[in-house]
Amino acid sequence: MAHAVPPRIEDSMGSDKPWLFLSPHLDDAVLSCGALIEAQARHREVTVATLFTESEPPPHTRSARIFMRLASAVDAAELFEARRAEDRAVLQDLGVKDLHLGATDAIYRRRTGFGTGTLGRLLPELVHTYPTWRFNIARGRIARGDRHLMARLRGAVARLMEQTGAELIFCPLGVGGHVDHVFARTLGTAFPEQVVYYSDFPYNRSSQPDAAFVAGHGLEPWQWDQGITAKENRIRGYAPQADALFPDGRIPAVPEAYFVPR
Repeated sequence: MAHAVPPRIEDSMGSDKPWLFLSPHLDDAVLSCGALIEAQARHREVTVATLFTESEPPPHTRSARIFMRLASAVDAAELFEARRAEDRAVLQDLGVKDLHLGATDAIYRRRTGFGTGTLGRLLPELVHTYPTWRFNIARGRIARGDRHLMARLRGAVARLMEQTGAELIFCPLGVGGHVDHVFARTLGTAFPEQVVYYSDFPYNRSSQPDAAFVAGHGLEPWQWDQGITAKENRIRGYAPQADALFPDGRIPAVPEAYFVPR
């Protein structure tokens, strides 16, 4: 573990109060925080709440079809059912509580009031909130059409904080710019006295944190380097995602990076 432990972390390390991790998708918390989660679950209650755990039926955008092809999947519902099962298995093996909050993944989210009518069948992109990967999902800009979803999930997370009695809430920093990660980061800003941001692995291998967000929220870096080599087996529990994220088969054993308000 790094020598300079931020006070928020140091104080909580001395207690056994619960921690809550927000995971955008069904792998992100373990990818970025798996070693810390495993270590802390030995002596405190840890809950991983995953936000975007559902798909939608076709017609799908081109980006969604590519995503499914990379996952060797034909049916989105079956893919997400399998992913939820994987997530439960990994987290239960870690001794962690798992919660799936049931929001739709950005790659499948449709604009409010738009279904699968003629327009959607002819050009699915016209009825989706984030029609393309490159120009929408990967740019990290939350669409106006997601305002109601933001309000709903903000309420759900606030209730979870109360129900679990969580001392800290860990949220992604949004490294790499995926809109669902930025969405989860935004939820964390509602808890300025309790939030810790984690750097999104493996996207932080090629992208930098949002400097304006880091400076604006007075964040300082901290690393966790215990149990890193063992984390590889946890990540491989998410088989399709691991294969897509690490096509050469090698998962780098690097310390987990966190950003903590001063």
